[in-house]
Amino acid sequence: MDGTGRSGASAQPRTVGLVDLRGAAGAALELRYPADAVVVVSGLPGSGKSTLLRRWSAAVPVVDPRDVHEACEAVMPERLPYGVYRPWARLVHLNWLRSGIRDGGPLLVHDCGSRPWLRRWLARGARRQGRELHLVVLDIGPEQSLAGQRARGRWAPRRAFARHCAGLGRLVGALTLAGSAGTGVVPTVVAEVTSVVLLDVDSRALVTAAFDYPAV
Repeated sequence: MDGTGRSGASAQPRTVGLVDLRGAAGAALELRYPADAVVVVSGLPGSGKSTLLRRWSAAVPVVDPRDVHEACEAVMPERLPYGVYRPWARLVHLNWLRSGIRDGGPLLVHDCGSRPWLRRWLARGARRQGRELHLVVLDIGPEQSLAGQRARGRWAPRRAFARHCAGLGRLVGALTLAGSAGTGVVPTVVAEVTSVVLLDVDSRALVTAAFDYPAV
């Protein structure tokens, strides 16, 4: 497995339902998705989403809000604060997501995870194209995420970070409660996805992704 998403002969079953890999350590782990799956990787700013996506994305397109920010910034006057054109940047982001879904093939999406409306919007777009939406959630707490921001030298605004903490905290809490029931099915809170995988710091470093099942 080269980390790019192709593994061919692996006997691992495809990833469906609720998969809680927190606490897993030692052995490499592989998530397997349809060849045209849309996979959303969610977590707090600084939780390691970008690092994880870099490992998975050598042959898989990624839509990252940071790339959108930089693309918009590049065509705007230097003196213009980002806050002025943030609404336009958000529209550009949605257009990139829409185009990525329509283009076919696997797609990775970088997201904070605190916006249920965005998952539902992505799910509707994926369904129209006959594609599945999958979710990976990094359960990395605020302190570790702030340390990650410090290490990269880029900080999320305090109010935005607090909002992300609250939204993602509700999601992780609901997923943890659902997992404690032992059903293995997708919880109602994320009914729009085919699978949801929970990762912590240890399992985050062990997981690879393969996009090799026949497209649905």
